[in-house]
This record gives sequence, structure tokens and C-alpha cells, in this order.
Amino acid sequence: MAATITAFIVAPDQTLWSGTARSVSAPTVEGSIGILANHEPVLAVLRAGTVAVVAEDGDRAELPITGGFLSFDQDTVTIVTDPRPGVALP
Repeated sequence: MAATITAFIVAPDQTLWSGTARSVSAPTVEGSIGILANHEPVLAVLRAGTVAVVAEDGDRAELPITGGFLSFDQDTVTIVTDPRPGVALP
């Protein structure tokens, strides 16, 4: 079984996605970043774009965002963001 990470994607008023994931990718102000298990700790500022999560079961969720922050440490990624207005989330 592939190594996994714990992922939390939250907005100020709700949890947008949480669970165990194979990978998370996000648009940062310096370019796109992909997070897998055992990645070095990182803190990044996000720009508008799409956060993609590949869940442990292989399902893929895409969340359009307007910006925010990403933190990764000890195989846990936390993204604090606002979803794009008018976009239905999974």
C-alpha cells in the first residue's frame, strides 16, 4: 500500500475536505506544489487556482480556491483557504 498523508482543507466557516490522501497539489505564488508522504516540512502562500486531492481510495477531488495558506509537517497537510464564490464543492 502506498504511503498516505492526513489532509485538512478548511475555510473560515467550514471544512471543505478532510481525510487520508495519497497526494495533494496546490497552486502557490511560486508555482505549483505537490505533497506526498514524507515531504519536507513546508509553509506556502497559495494563489487562485485549484487544489487537487487524490484520496487513499484513488478518488480525486478538485477544489477551486481564491488563495490561502498551505502547511505540511509530520505527514499532515493543512490548507486554509476560501473557495471560489459560486462553485459547488464535493
